[in-house]
Amino acid sequence: MNSPPSGGRYQIFAVSDATGATAELVVRAALAQFQAGEVEIRRLPNIRTADEARRVIAAAQASKAIVVHTLVSEELRQAVLREGRERGVETIDLIGPLLLRLSDQLRVPPLMQPGLFRQLGQEYLHRIEAIEYTVKHDDGQHPLGLDRADIVLVGISRTSKTPLSIYLAGKGWRVANVPVILNLPLPGRLMTIDQERIIGLIVAVDRLVELRRARIERKHAPVAEAYAELEKVRAELAYSRLLFRKAGWPVIDMTNKSIEEAASELLTLIATPDAPQPAERKDAGTRPKRGAKTQPDVQSRSKSEDIRGNQ
Repeated sequence: MNSPPSGGRYQIFAVSDATGATAELVVRAALAQFQAGEVEIRRLPNIRTADEARRVIAAAQASKAIVVHTLVSEELRQAVLREGRERGVETIDLIGPLLLRLSDQLRVPPLMQPGLFRQLGQEYLHRIEAIEYTVKHDDGQHPLGLDRADIVLVGISRTSKTPLSIYLAGKGWRVANVPVILNLPLPGRLMTIDQERIIGLIVAVDRLVELRRARIERKHAPVAEAYAELEKVRAELAYSRLLFRKAGWPVIDMTNKSIEEAASELLTLIATPDAPQPAERKDAGTRPKRGAKTQPDVQSRSKSEDIRGNQ
């Protein structure tokens, strides 16, 4: 490494066309092997043009720093290499040789798109957050948080609210589900949120009776016998349909339908304003127009230090 500047501290620029986190991490891992004086690591993210790359090298020359980078763009890597040689700045390419070797082994070219690894990480974290939200808002829990839901499922017991919620959460959707209880009003909070997010669920009466009887027969199921009585089930279904009609919510019939099929139908209902409805919805009037959102939003994080300013 070159002699340190007058301040007595070595500097390393961790440069990237994305966040620079990988370059900085590798540098710190390498520095852990040395009992050296204090070293300052300066992270320079989002370097996307040859001019920005040249300014990085000029700044490194002025600071007597070395440049360690993870630039995926071949153009930027070459710009850094050329400018570094001209200015006498040492540059270390962490990712270029690996991309070339992997391309030879896999027999496909790299995408050369900066920030893909961070995007994958963000998607994973978003799904975890969606699952945590969905579990917390299962079966009518925490109604004050309904306004944060991407989707709200409403239905009587054993209409697959929870399995469908968890499946959608695994795809990145924040899903709450609210039970319908015979002759009781729905939570007031439900009527104050965006009604386009709400979907009603039903199951054919005979199938619902079977599902409830099976639940009663399972051990440790604290349910009254009336829970599976035909007339009670009919009454609950009729009451739920009445609520759905009054609110103008679309309905999915879960009878003999897989969770995957139901999820696909649900996302179509959300995305399509005039999607066809089950028979019990045909005379329910016009429902509100639905938006075109088909994927959950993933918000980007703030950027760290940038070299775009004047050097």
